[in-house]
Formats: sequence, C-alpha cells, structure tokens
Amino acid sequence: MKLVSPGEAAANTNTLPAEAGEELARIGEMAKKYGVTLRTLRFYEDKGLLNPQRDGSTRLYTRRDRARLKLILLGRKVGFSLRDVKQMMDLYDPTGSNTKQLRLALDKSEKQLARLQKQRALIEDAINELSASMTTVRQMLIERAAPQASAAG
Repeated sequence: MKLVSPGEAAANTNTLPAEAGEELARIGEMAKKYGVTLRTLRFYEDKGLLNPQRDGSTRLYTRRDRARLKLILLGRKVGFSLRDVKQMMDLYDPTGSNTKQLRLALDKSEKQLARLQKQRALIEDAINELSASMTTVRQMLIERAAPQASAAG
C-alpha cells in the first residue's frame, strides 16, 4: 500500500478533501450532477446565490452549496424568480428557528400556487378552444372531400 500526501490524493481525484472530512466538488462535477451549465453556476455565484470556495481559480463547492443549488433549481422549477429564491435562502440561520424564513417561503409559495393554477386554467381553455377549432377544420375537410369523390365517380 502506497501512502500519498493529501495534495497528491487531490490531484488524482475529482474531489478534494475539505476540513472536517467534507468533500468538495469542482464546477464540472456540479454541472454534470445537477444538469446545469458551467455558465449557470457562475451566474448563480455572481448573483450571490452560491459561494464556492476557491483554490486558485478552481471553484470548490461544499455540501452547503449543493443544498443551495438544489433549492435554487426547485425554486426555478416551480416558477420562483431568482430574487425570491435568494430572499428565502438568505433568511436561513443554522442556529435559529427560521420561523421568518418559513413564513416567507409559505407566503411566496401560496402566491406562486395561485399564479400556476390561473395559468393552468388559461392553458386548459386554450386547449379546449384549439381542439374545437381542429374538429371544425376536420369536418370542413370531410365536407369538401365528399363532393370531389362523387364528381370523380
């Protein structure tokens, strides 16, 4: 068994050991694991949503960054703005009860749910109207094809 220094081990792997044994992920690993682009991760960092550690020019993401990215992606999936997501995440206090954060999240979620339900109703109306129009067009095609068939016979 060959003993290697932490630096050599880090050079031979895609993750680097952090203090207290936490594994750090490089930007490429994060992008691949969460299905986002490198540009997206840099953008989230520029907006203050993520704060990776730096080793020279290398971005190293902690477990906290991974949890925050999951929340960002969930928030975006359900239609929250990045500003909303940031407001909710910035209220997190690891030593507190986070009541204010939870209230804000619930308030924003209720408003977003109402918006999504309204959008769904509008989409259902549009689908019904389009389906009815398609039925009318099909019927018109059948009626116009019938005289041609009898004239050809």
